[in-house]
Formats: sequence, structure tokens, C-alpha cells
Amino acid sequence: MSHTAKAAPDLIVRVRKIAGQVAAIERELVGDADCDTVLHRVAAVRGAVSGLMDEIIADHLATHVARPGLSDADRARGADELLAVIRRYGK
Repeated sequence: MSHTAKAAPDLIVRVRKIAGQVAAIERELVGDADCDTVLHRVAAVRGAVSGLMDEIIADHLATHVARPGLSDADRARGADELLAVIRRYGK
């Protein structure tokens, strides 16, 4: 079982809120909303996704990099996985 399974209910709530925000953006685009309204919604979605990403990264770090008792190989693998995600997310 994935370590995120413990946090899944909270993460699902966050994802559903983000989905609602994205749906609102679509409705505003279809409804010809003002640019500033759409931009504010997009900024809110970006912030929400960043917060979700931060939470999952922190959990990964605690579980796969910093947890006592990990082997050096497991710790290196966890760090490599995290670095790959951070690099991809930063683009």
C-alpha cells in the first residue's frame, strides 16, 4: 500500500476542490467572463495545485528520504525520485 493512502481522504478533498475551480474557469471562458476574473481563478488553481504538490512532496521526503532506518540505497532512490519530480514541476 502506498504511504499516501493514509492521507488519501484529505488529498481527494483537495483534488475535488481543484477540479471545481477548473470547472469554474471553463464556465467563465464559455460565458465570456472578464479577463481579470479568469486570471484570478487560474492563479487560485495554480496555488491550490502547488499546495497539493508541497504536501505530497513533504510526505515523500519524510517517508522515502528522511525516515530513520532506511538503507542508503532506499534513501538515494527516494531522493532521486523527488529530484526528478521537482525538476519536472519546475519547468
